[in-house]
Formats: sequence, structure tokens, C-alpha cells
Amino acid sequence: MALAAGTPSAILDWNNNYADEVDKCVCTHCGNYPKQFIGATPEVSELDVLGETIGRSKCFGAVKGKVQPGPMTFFRVSSDDRAGTLKAYTGQGDFTADPFPMDGGIAVTQVNRLRELMGFVTQNGFEHHVAMVRGHHAEIVAEALTRYMRWPLYNHDTPAVPTLTWPAR
Repeated sequence: MALAAGTPSAILDWNNNYADEVDKCVCTHCGNYPKQFIGATPEVSELDVLGETIGRSKCFGAVKGKVQPGPMTFFRVSSDDRAGTLKAYTGQGDFTADPFPMDGGIAVTQVNRLRELMGFVTQNGFEHHVAMVRGHHAEIVAEALTRYMRWPLYNHDTPAVPTLTWPAR
């Protein structure tokens, strides 16, 4: 993703619903944001929640701040041990300016058909961690993975091709 975007990416968690907005999600992680995500000079400090549990001195190095609004691309690759391959998904959305009352590194994201995406993620055994980068680059990521790597990929931005589903026999 960093090569497709020309900027560093970050790892986040698909984490919490955003109130009653079905296409928004609060994403966080252990403060690993590149400076380009935060915009202003970020605060580097300890992880608040984990620091309360194991001690703040053991949790230093987290980047804190609100991710600035703008377009984003998401991507996840995971192993499918039963099929003996890697599998992936990608798509695009936006970081929003919506507020969220929590400290740390917060990104409120908006993805069209988010519930459909989360259904795909959970039903296909993907972990909740996801890479994100600023800008819309899913087409480049999809081409690299399908054409050159030959990995199975779900592109959330590609309209579904109608297929006939046969009942189990």
C-alpha cells in the first residue's frame, strides 16, 4: 500500500460503531500512526488503557491524536491455511472530521456498505486488524495482488457480478 500511495500506511482495528451511523466506524490501534495521518505535530506518549494495566513505563511510544479527514484506502491480507493460499480484501472510504470522546489515536472512518464489508470480513475469517493509507488507491492494490501475485481478493468498491447460487445437495 505504501508503494501504491507513495506515503506510509498504518495498522488499525475495525473497532466500534459510530453512534447510529451504519457506514461509520471508529478505528484505533496502539498509536502507530505516521505523521501524515495526524497532520499537526503528534503527541508521543504511553498507551493509556494498557498503561493502566501493566504500568505506563512499559507502554511508551504511542502516537496520540485525531486522524485528519480525507480519503483513505483499506487493505488486509491473511493466510488461508486450509486452501494453502493468501487471501485479501481492499476498498476505499474516508477519514471523517466527526468527533469521538476518547483519548489516544482515533480515526472515525466512513465506508459505503460498511455492514456488508464487516459481514465479509467475519464470514471469511479475516482478523480485525486492517492497513489504511491516505488517498484512494484500491485499484492499484487490486491490480498488483490479482494480476501479479495471483491472490484471491475481494475489492469492496467493485460492483458484485450476479451469480447463480445452487442449493447444497
